[in-house]
Amino acid sequence: MKSILLLSLILGVLLAGAVWVSVYIWTSMDGGDVAFSISWHGWLAMGLGVVFTVGLGVGLMALVFHSSRSGHDDLDDGA
Repeated sequence: MKSILLLSLILGVLLAGAVWVSVYIWTSMDGGDVAFSISWHGWLAMGLGVVFTVGLGVGLMALVFHSSRSGHDDLDDGA
């Protein structure tokens, strides 16, 4: 149980670090020939897109596991 919690903590820290680096790089690209800026509407849309995409992936994987465990994916013996 401790190893699962430790693994979850490590993966959470890595995810938070990746998100921080991504946001830092995105927000620092406001110079040069191409200027990137994003309003709060854009941040909201991007956040909702991420949440709905992850939710869809989790839901579909849950259906795959449920289908597999309930026997819907078993081969028919032809009877």
